[in-house]
Amino acid sequence: MINKIKQTIPANSLGYILICVGIIVIILLLVIFPLNRVNAGRAKDIKKLQDQIEEQKGLGQVYQLAQSDTGKKSEFILANPARTKLSRQETEKFQKLFRAEAEKANLMVMSLMPDTDSMGVGSKYLIYNATVKGEFVNFRKLLLALGEMSYIDQIEEMNLKQDSDSMELRLKIGIALAN
Repeated sequence: MINKIKQTIPANSLGYILICVGIIVIILLLVIFPLNRVNAGRAKDIKKLQDQIEEQKGLGQVYQLAQSDTGKKSEFILANPARTKLSRQETEKFQKLFRAEAEKANLMVMSLMPDTDSMGVGSKYLIYNATVKGEFVNFRKLLLALGEMSYIDQIEEMNLKQDSDSMELRLKIGIALAN
């Protein structure tokens, strides 16, 4: 039977068949298998990019929500009015407003006196020494009210002292004066 097969397939044809099979194997090893690996790597990259796109879509909604929140003013933002100056005749206005704001904040004004050293003619500031008594939480309300006064240029010192029944706050407040 082997002799019959040998007789039907010529020797030259067998060589051609082996060469073709070798070429096919070489093509499989050098081209198709590496391309399969490259395609598998690209599929992983595509999957990774799709995951990132989905994540960005989710974060896009959070970003839009955050952007819409930045346009809203918070009630905790401190007022920052344009700075003005008081004339020397209007300095009583500060005393009245300070006492009114302290009363609104449930604080008792112990003293509110201008510093004699800052009362000179060429002075750009009038310094007031203020002492108020009350609860600690109410001091915050007073300080916020002072921040809204446009002619208060600086608060130089703040001293807080605990008494037996309440707390005492001492302030040095600088009022900007017009020349």
